[in-house]
Amino acid sequence: MMRFISRNKTEEDIKLDSTLRPTDFSEFVGQSKLVSNLKIYIAAAKERKEALDHILFSGSPGLGKTTLAYLVTKDLMVNIK
Repeated sequence: MMRFISRNKTEEDIKLDSTLRPTDFSEFVGQSKLVSNLKIYIAAAKERKEALDHILFSGSPGLGKTTLAYLVTKDLMVNIK
């Protein structure tokens, strides 16, 4: 079966995407210094019982920006926008 790349994600693409992405920081490979800093920021925000300040991830495609964003929201138990 031949698949064409499209900007519109199908239901199958969304299911596959969710199975490929790490579900926890311990499963995230690479960017160890960044992950360590994020864990500190998240722990501090939780301890203060305040919202985490804005986070801006930038870089080339494939570095894990979206995955990190989803991991942060999961850890904070909030929705992503």
